[in-house]
Amino acid sequence: MSILIRGATEEDVPLIRQLITELAKYEKLSDQVEATESLLHEHLFGPRPIVEAMIAELDGDAVGFALFFHNFSTFLGRPGIYLEDLFVRPHARGKGVGRALLREIAKLALRRKCGRLEWAVLDWNEPAIGFYKSLGAVPMDQWTIFRVTGDALDRLAREEQG
Repeated sequence: MSILIRGATEEDVPLIRQLITELAKYEKLSDQVEATESLLHEHLFGPRPIVEAMIAELDGDAVGFALFFHNFSTFLGRPGIYLEDLFVRPHARGKGVGRALLREIAKLALRRKCGRLEWAVLDWNEPAIGFYKSLGAVPMDQWTIFRVTGDALDRLAREEQG
């Protein structure tokens, strides 16, 4: 069994889109996927790329991906990496693929002098939570993630200053 983790290329965009679809199905969020190959290509490989991806191959077969971007910690005064998505196809789970993806991102974080690597996980996803804890990750229970999207984002952006 051979695991290869490599940076995504433009030719991987259809694969990444397919893996996002599979992830959304697993997370019971298929109705929320709006990403198109065109949007992914633009944000991964366009004139101003804002996200990166790694592809995991098991014996030459693409079985997973990680999609991530930089954030910044004002307290640390250093950049960090935010892991937006990590997904391994069911038949390849338990074979070290997820760990290999996270290891490569951790190495990248250290090379880039990042102060942390962080991500969110759905609270019902016990297999993932157990896996992340086994790596030394700690849940940030004292923090609540907020999100503004859709109409609420539009309203906020159009507010007049008072």
